[in-house]
Amino acid sequence: MPTINRQVVLARRPNGYPVPGDFRLEEAPLPAVGPGQFLLENHYVSLDAGFRNWMNEGSGDEVLPAMALDAPVMGLTLGRVAESRHPDYVVGEWLMARLCWEEYSVTDGGDFISRLPEPRDCPLSYYLGVLGDTGLSAYFGLLDIGRPAPGETVLVSAAAGAVGNVAGQLAKIHGARAVGIAGSPEKCARLVDELGFDAAVNYREEGLQGAIAAACPDGVHVYFDSVGGPLLETVIDNLAVGARIALCGAITAYNATEPLPGPSNLFQLTARQALMQGFMTHLQEHRYPEARAALTGWLQSGELKNVEYRLHGMERVGEAFCDLFAGNNFGKTVVQLRDDGE
Repeated sequence: MPTINRQVVLARRPNGYPVPGDFRLEEAPLPAVGPGQFLLENHYVSLDAGFRNWMNEGSGDEVLPAMALDAPVMGLTLGRVAESRHPDYVVGEWLMARLCWEEYSVTDGGDFISRLPEPRDCPLSYYLGVLGDTGLSAYFGLLDIGRPAPGETVLVSAAAGAVGNVAGQLAKIHGARAVGIAGSPEKCARLVDELGFDAAVNYREEGLQGAIAAACPDGVHVYFDSVGGPLLETVIDNLAVGARIALCGAITAYNATEPLPGPSNLFQLTARQALMQGFMTHLQEHRYPEARAALTGWLQSGELKNVEYRLHGMERVGEAFCDLFAGNNFGKTVVQLRDDGE
């Protein structure tokens, strides 16, 4: 068994968008596995924009505490049980867990542990992407709150990201028009050409209001939002009567150095009889089997694609997280730490 563990720690709190210098790769002794604990050999680290929020000072909430400086960064991992003194976990089984950015983790199983199904129908990394928290977020947010109907227009922010690309594909599967918002002409083209979106809008170009109106001539019936901020305000002005807004995240707020003003046009929700609702995916854990079964079926039929941006090695983890906010990724961002045999 290993005695040294490589891990990425929070070297300083990001000021705005994170940069590689906010993180530091360190080596630390690996604690012995005690009674009621097991050792998880991490094969993948998942990089998720939402964890940026808990890097801020005083950001703790009912979901997670604020991350501590000079301590390992919290995040999602996927790995294999390498040693166990816990009655419920056996050597060799594969798990997803909310632990830290590190090569090995010693845990008592209380860290949002989820077992991978056996036998598996998909590659391991899919369980961090389209079959993991990101795909589940798209499933519950779009289908429970958005409720897209055939012929309606679904607009998706951060559509080239891990959650957004799945939300757009699910809209198409349910007979709706899918329009994505992304940050470059290349990403917009890939959304249409590779994932079947009907149209895509580059939010960095001038005339965003008009571009959204042109792509959504009947108005926006469903808006799946992971960004918030000024973009949300712009979309509200383009809503159709009876529209639904599913609030998945607020990337704009995670990196803000000063409090952001809220949308100034909220009365439009009243005028257009629209619904705006947030959701937390982990509260639907009892429905994960239902969601994964549906997502797996669409993967196998070819209606749904898993899109991945993959780097390799613990030394790339901080860089990969920064890539989320620099716009360097397309799809789900993961770092592979070791060969998984697949």
